[in-house]
Amino acid sequence: MRLTHSLEVAQIARTMARALGLNEDLTEALCLAHDIGHPPFGHAGEDALQAAMEGAGGFDHNAHSIRLLTRLESPYPRFRGLNLSWEMLEGLAKHNGPVAQPSWALAEANAEFPLELSAWPGLEAQVAAIADDIAYDNHDVDDGLRAGLFTLEQLLDVPLIARGWAAVSARYPDVDAARLVPELVRDLIGAMVNDVLAETRRRAGGLKSIEAVRAAGRQLAGFSDGMAAAERQLKAFLHARMYEAPQVKAVRAVAQRILSELFAAYRANPGLMPAEWRPASSDPAETSRAVGDFVAGMTDRYAVRQYRDIVGPVEIPEGFQGP
Repeated sequence: MRLTHSLEVAQIARTMARALGLNEDLTEALCLAHDIGHPPFGHAGEDALQAAMEGAGGFDHNAHSIRLLTRLESPYPRFRGLNLSWEMLEGLAKHNGPVAQPSWALAEANAEFPLELSAWPGLEAQVAAIADDIAYDNHDVDDGLRAGLFTLEQLLDVPLIARGWAAVSARYPDVDAARLVPELVRDLIGAMVNDVLAETRRRAGGLKSIEAVRAAGRQLAGFSDGMAAAERQLKAFLHARMYEAPQVKAVRAVAQRILSELFAAYRANPGLMPAEWRPASSDPAETSRAVGDFVAGMTDRYAVRQYRDIVGPVEIPEGFQGP
């Protein structure tokens, strides 16, 4: 699912980058890498690792993305990391805006590649961030309906959805509702993209250089006030009906237990990890960070298998899906 999401974000963002005359390759690369630091089970896993690593500085998936790309993945003999451009690292670090209090992992990267954390990033990173929201919202609308977490009638309580549904129903009055849902999602994506393009042009009009973008001191790529309010209403609906649904919360609870107990097992006995992942010293913080690096790199199903091998049996609630 993380790969699917990243590809969707990249498609949306590249379209906007082309329309705005930005660096399409940089925009696409930022989108493809923006979630690479997520641990198993996404945000649920991130919360579990954050709690487990609290004494070692915690865990943040954005910072871990940069740690992966600059330290952990080192396929070349002459240097650590993937030798990415400064603009790529800076965009990943700040695609959600300036960072006032960097985590330990981001602080390490910032010491090696000064990333100007207090400033806004370039427009490519800002476009990647808003494309992330667009892809996330619309994929979850489709997923929630398919999973039966909410009905179309309930979804129509969201004004943005109701307007979109009225438009597609008027265009295709003789088509079954089930077949119109993909058209609704396409229309919503298009409406959000067009809104971002118009608003970004309005905010950034007249700026001719990256220096001018940074000097603006504020977000330039984003929704208009009206679309931002409509999108918040949609997010509130999804939070209540989907993210807090009992069946989703049940999977989240099991996922967090798997990662918490798996982390504790490796923390107590680092020898259970492959040799290349073991800490170089017995320092508690270094040990926790080494365990965090190893666990964060697992897929969902691999984490479940490791848990069953090392800790014990675990039952996954119905509906679990993972790579």
